[in-house]
Amino acid sequence: MQEHHLSYLCCPNCRSHLEIHEIRDRSGSSIREGALRCSSCGASFPILRSIPRFVPVENYASSFGLQWNRHDRTQYDASSGIQNSVRRFFEETKWPRDLQSEVILEAGSGSGRFTEPAATTGAMVVSADYSSAVEANYRSNGGRPNVLIVQADIVQMPFHRSSFDRVFCFGVLQHTPDPKRSLFALQEFLKPGGALAVDIYKKTFAKYVLGTKYWVRPVTKRLPPQTLYKLTKSYIDFMWPLASVVRRIPRIGVPLNWRLLVADYSKEGLTGERLREWAYLDTFDMLSPRFDSPATLSTFRKWFEEMGLDDVEVHYGYNGIEGRGRRSTGKHVGRLDGSKEVLNR
Repeated sequence: MQEHHLSYLCCPNCRSHLEIHEIRDRSGSSIREGALRCSSCGASFPILRSIPRFVPVENYASSFGLQWNRHDRTQYDASSGIQNSVRRFFEETKWPRDLQSEVILEAGSGSGRFTEPAATTGAMVVSADYSSAVEANYRSNGGRPNVLIVQADIVQMPFHRSSFDRVFCFGVLQHTPDPKRSLFALQEFLKPGGALAVDIYKKTFAKYVLGTKYWVRPVTKRLPPQTLYKLTKSYIDFMWPLASVVRRIPRIGVPLNWRLLVADYSKEGLTGERLREWAYLDTFDMLSPRFDSPATLSTFRKWFEEMGLDDVEVHYGYNGIEGRGRRSTGKHVGRLDGSKEVLNR
């Protein structure tokens, strides 16, 4: 991290100012190894491999750390050969491509496939993830002058409230212990008038009750991530000849492959080994997370109504259900208990 990045951080426990407590390794103004300390409560937070850490390096999201460090560039457009990440970022957020002078919070970065297009807008991008996937993100985006990457908990992030112009969270909410609590936590960091863009897996009879991944997840989510990854890769390799035939069946071929637990992105334009690599990654992603809690469209829309956002849009989209809105120019935000709170920085 850069020393000037301190202005974007605060103690996640008491929201007080952080100061540099120790520097063990640095390069110019960049701190590679050291520690931060709260000026009020005295809590200390390490800087490891250039990333401030506000949670233990290993935690319930360790499977995500494994997958994104093994597939750190798999979903980047330059590696996949398709414009999936850039297209999805701008179509899902509906944000302009020039956001100079603004500050964006990314909650849940994974390997940083969306950090990259966010950074191309010229905005300052503060990117957080709970898992060690932050290291994959840092390898790809940490050298950008307008990117700060931290490891932090979505419900206890080390940022000042009401300090971001925009907040986005893609592919994350369903994998937190309490998706509604996580969603409500995000809006607290928006400035009045700030824009929120999030998504969540959709809960329908076909997806949830008939979705074969939910039949096997009670077993697979308990397996050590390394073991499950090896099993997943072996399964994909075994099924690949059959999956290649099945996907040719008109209309039902690709959905059938997903029911067979072979993630199939052939409709996105992927072919050959790139298609198989995405199958390794996304099949593991289906089976490994400790938490996978989708929501119905009506439930997700209700959460947005309870937050009291303006210009709300909630509909089916890229990752299941998309939600967008703006924090009211008044300083009140909806709380989980149904009350309203005035947030000051």
